[in-house]
Amino acid sequence: MRVTITKPDGPLYEGDAKLVQLPGTGGLFEILENHAPIIASLRGGRIRLVAANDEEKTFEIRGGVVKGEQNDLLILVQ
Repeated sequence: MRVTITKPDGPLYEGDAKLVQLPGTGGLFEILENHAPIIASLRGGRIRLVAANDEEKTFEIRGGVVKGEQNDLLILVQ
């Protein structure tokens, strides 16, 4: 799935991923390919991403929102 993680001052990550783990306001959750459409708020914590080449990346955030549909995930963070 295509993932874009963006802060107000510019992008943190743009590329393909197999898995994205997010700190939702109700707890941690994961998004995989072909996930149902989703819009959710995020609390402070760590985004864990497994890229298409199996490389793991992490990003510390203070909060944000995520919107996903049709294997396109947009994550806006602070």
